[in-house]
Formats: sequence, C-alpha cells, structure tokens
Amino acid sequence: MSRLVLERRNFLAGAGLAWLSALTPAGAERLAKSELLFASAYMDPQGAYGVAILDGAGALVSTHLLPGRGHGFATSAHAKWLVAFARRPGNFAVALHKGRASAPVAFHTPRDRHFYGHGVFSPDGQVLFAAENAFETGDGIIGIYGATAGFTRIGEFPSHGIGPHEIVLMPDGKTLCVANGGIRTHPDQGRHKLNLPTMAPSIALIDTETGTLISSHALPARLHRLSLRHMAVDARHQVWIGGQYEGDMMDDVPVLARLGGDTGLVSVDLPNDAALALGKYAGSVAIGNDGVTLAIASPKGGAVVTLDTRSGHPLHIETASRSCGVQASRDGFVSSSEAGRFANSTHDCAWDNHIAAI
Repeated sequence: MSRLVLERRNFLAGAGLAWLSALTPAGAERLAKSELLFASAYMDPQGAYGVAILDGAGALVSTHLLPGRGHGFATSAHAKWLVAFARRPGNFAVALHKGRASAPVAFHTPRDRHFYGHGVFSPDGQVLFAAENAFETGDGIIGIYGATAGFTRIGEFPSHGIGPHEIVLMPDGKTLCVANGGIRTHPDQGRHKLNLPTMAPSIALIDTETGTLISSHALPARLHRLSLRHMAVDARHQVWIGGQYEGDMMDDVPVLARLGGDTGLVSVDLPNDAALALGKYAGSVAIGNDGVTLAIASPKGGAVVTLDTRSGHPLHIETASRSCGVQASRDGFVSSSEAGRFANSTHDCAWDNHIAAI
C-alpha cells in the first residue's frame, strides 16, 4: 500500500480525496467488477493512517488519508455516506461521499467530548448518531450530527450508561441499541481504564426521536467486568453482543451475550474449544447475509468463530493470528488481521479492528 503524502496538520482544513474518485486503472477495474465493497482503517509502514476501500477478494480499490488512527464506521446506502471515526480518545471523524467528487468532510466533537469509535445513520441517512464520552463527568453521550448540513452537531442525548461503544439501529428504524462498555476514561490519561472495580456495563434501548430510555439491560453482578462492546442483529431481531473481559483471565466467564425480546439480556456459554479460541475477548462481531450465522473475531485469541444463532452451536473455528475485523460477504464472511491480511490478500499495512460493508 503506497503512502499518500499529506501534512496531517493541514488535513482538517479540507485537503483530501473524494471517495472512489481519482481511481487508478486497476482500482477502477476492481470497482467495476465488484458487487460488494468493504472499508477498513489502516496504518501504513511509515505510520500514516487512512481508510482503504477493498473488493470482496481484499484487493485495493482506493485509499484515503485520515488525520489520526481510525476505528469503526457508519454507512448509509441511502445517502451514500461512509463516516470513519477516530479511535478513542480521538475527537475527529471524516465523512466520504460515494457520488461527489469533492474533499472529505471532517468534523469534531465539542471540546469536552471525544468519540468512542462508532456510530450509525438514521434510515434516511440525514442524521448521524455517534458514541461519545463527556469525559469530565464520565457520562456516556450520543452525539447527533446533521449529514445534510456538513455534519454540524445538532444535539445530543444520554447513552444511559458509561463508555458507549458500538451503536446499532434496530429493525424498527427508530430504536438505538447502545453497548455501554461500563469503563470510564479521560483523555488526559490516554486509554487508561479508571473504574475497573466498579464497572457497570449495560445494553440500552433508546428512542432516537426523544432520547428517552426504553429499557436497560445488565448481566448478573458477577459479570460486571465483562465490557459489552460490539453488536450485530440477526434475522429474528436478537442482538448478539461480544464482550471483553477485564478481570482475571482464569475466571470462568463467557465472552458472548444475547438480547432477545422474550429472554432479556443473557450470557451465552460456548463449548470449551470455541471459548478458548476467543480468549475472553471479542474484537468484532457480524451477522452473515443469511441472517442466522454469527462470526466473532478475536485478536487476542487469534481466531474467528462462527456459530448458528438458532441453536447457539459453533459451526467453525478458524485459527487466524491477530484477526479482528470481520464482516458479512456474499457467501460467508471476510476477515482481516493486524498483520496485513484482508480476505485472500495481504497488504503492507496493519488493519484496524473493524470492516464496514459499503
């Protein structure tokens, strides 16, 4: 992967490339042949950060620089936006538009907020909801940005918990599901976790129009150190949540939970081989296009585990060193690693934790 030369201090003044514009001939050919594209953040060998657009085989279509390390994404098929969020405790986001030959739109949190790396669009693509930290108070916040107004901040409401991480929009199109990881941080102390003894992870269902808490769900107290981070919704509208355990690695605890309308939030016990493969750390989760297959990737365990959401039984355990990104592909899943592997290709870069389908 070649490095695009750009002074980072000038990036937010408006420099950059439009999404899918100025393609190389090879990139244009891959774009024309691909039914599905993916996006992932990366770091190149010189330490520059960016977002790459790739085809289903993992071949590069285009690259776009970021002013710092990226993490997760929000996508809108309707409005053709791809937003890359800074990794916590970064305060920038960059929006790329598929159909406009213009510079990316860079925007920030307020001075007393930072992003938690994830967000989601409203169904019409006009509003972006972003997970944020009000770091002086430790309160989780959902920032609201207007996509039709240059991603100007237009409001906020509580995440009804501490440390909101991934956000998903439920199938009704009006309810946010927020994974409050339960960990308090402050940018003055980097990524240091300030409240491990009193962690309180939860899953909150929130009305997008009013910010009203519809319901909040927590696991039993013995699992209060299982930080609930990443989510995917299956065809039965169950939410599957991957956790990251912040306690003693010898503890017998699950790494996966499920929120269902008839069961509430429950932990999911996996067979020993699958549990050991994940190493008490789910870096990302994804539901397949069939709506019933779940993939869980773990960079610490060095594995990608797939299971049937109807039975809860594992289908396959793939040993994949330093794997973290995972996303549904046409006939299964695509995964990436911190060592440069993406699907069937290898690149001279380190992929970050998440893959978005665009």
